[in-house]
Amino acid sequence: MSDTFITPFTDNEFMVRALGAGVLVACCCAIVGSFVVLRGLAFVADALAHGVLPGIATAILLGVPVVVGAAAGTMVMMGGVSLITRRSRLSSDTAIGLFFAGMLALGVMITSRGRSFAGDLTRILFGELLGVSVSDLWWQAVALVFVGGVAWVCRRPFLLLCIEPELAATSGFRVRPFETLMLTIVAVAIIASFQSVGTLLVFGMLLAPASTAALVTRRLGAMVALAAVLGSVCTYVGLLLSYHADLAAGASVVVVAVAVFLLTFAGVEVRAAVTGRGVGVPAGALQRQVHTHDDGAHVHVHGSGEHPHGHVPGEHR
Repeated sequence: MSDTFITPFTDNEFMVRALGAGVLVACCCAIVGSFVVLRGLAFVADALAHGVLPGIATAILLGVPVVVGAAAGTMVMMGGVSLITRRSRLSSDTAIGLFFAGMLALGVMITSRGRSFAGDLTRILFGELLGVSVSDLWWQAVALVFVGGVAWVCRRPFLLLCIEPELAATSGFRVRPFETLMLTIVAVAIIASFQSVGTLLVFGMLLAPASTAALVTRRLGAMVALAAVLGSVCTYVGLLLSYHADLAAGASVVVVAVAVFLLTFAGVEVRAAVTGRGVGVPAGALQRQVHTHDDGAHVHVHGSGEHPHGHVPGEHR
């Protein structure tokens, strides 16, 4: 039994580093993915995940760190979408779609200029989880601390944005800066994770564990915690599957995460059919009741269990 579940990690240092990197990615994506699921930002996250490709390819050509290129790619993507949305009558979805296609095509054009990009492109798209270095682990840890800190400090305005932007505005929060900040931590999570699971697969780690947690939890904090645990367990199982079946590590982790979501969804549907009621937070929307008091709008969020303005259950003032 130990030969199957423990020995691969005790006998191989690269497996230990891969597990550590996977857990860091899982925790970072759990925090960001919860807001992505509740806010309905899946398309934006997908576009950002693919938008880093030309920046990474350019960084490889110039011989600079790929993280710098990935950051530049996401900044161009976010800035371009914001500019088009503000200066034209086009919707944000249209702007995102345009930049999604354009940045992806530009990345393919750049990589097609050199034969040496064949191996680099595979690593960019699908990651190199088994080749993670100690410096990569430190970078992912720093990114996790940053993302977690921003999410904790901004949890009330972020939760209000997930309900409705107008509600955040009436509660005294400036919508645009907090929307930009939310997209920023999404970008940081993607940049920190693509070296492990790749730009194509990081999208799965953002969505699958958070979506699974949304099916069975009613509080935002519980959703983030459960998503982190699920992502970590899926990383462990995916690495074992990769080791014993000689499969791609990053892809195995994401496939396991999606399989867990499908099994959970089936279980929730069976339970709903038997008991006549569902469980969890509806993805992309939160039910709400707004009560007006002398001190402003007080919001009770059904499905998340939190009071974004005023008092959070369990928090004493």
